[in-house]
Amino acid sequence: MPPASTLTWTFARFDALGVRDLYDALQLRALVFGVEQHCIYLDPDGVDPLSAHLIGRDAEGALRAYLRVVDPGVKYAEPSLGRVVTHPEVRGGGLGRVLLAEGLARCDAAWPGHANRISAQAHLAAFYAGFGYQPVGDSYLEDGIPHLEMWRPPCPAPRMPMPSHPATA
Repeated sequence: MPPASTLTWTFARFDALGVRDLYDALQLRALVFGVEQHCIYLDPDGVDPLSAHLIGRDAEGALRAYLRVVDPGVKYAEPSLGRVVTHPEVRGGGLGRVLLAEGLARCDAAWPGHANRISAQAHLAAFYAGFGYQPVGDSYLEDGIPHLEMWRPPCPAPRMPMPSHPATA
């Protein structure tokens, strides 16, 4: 597995994604959430056009990590991270932590002083707790997998810019 530090990160609004980025992101999401985890749901759920997308590629250009940053008011009142996924071939080396840190940095920069809310697979609660998320309420089934709503308090110090939304650019 290549070190996470050697990944090249692309962060773009939906309309700025290239066809290859979009295809690769949907393919990785289908591989992990559909094939590996046997989730039955409509992955292109209408939220992608209202989100920014973080894409991590290795030196050969292969997609290794992905998440989407969902605008406030779309899923929750707060901004949210979703579809957090790393390629099965590169798991176990800390790339998930790097990916989440990259996503949160962009979220905090775009909406400083705002909390963040996610729907996390319950077995990953400790992973998300390591980033300051706290469970809210009881576990529930989503796509046949136990999930927890989790909330992260605001982080006031922005570190990276968020691509502008087409409606506000």
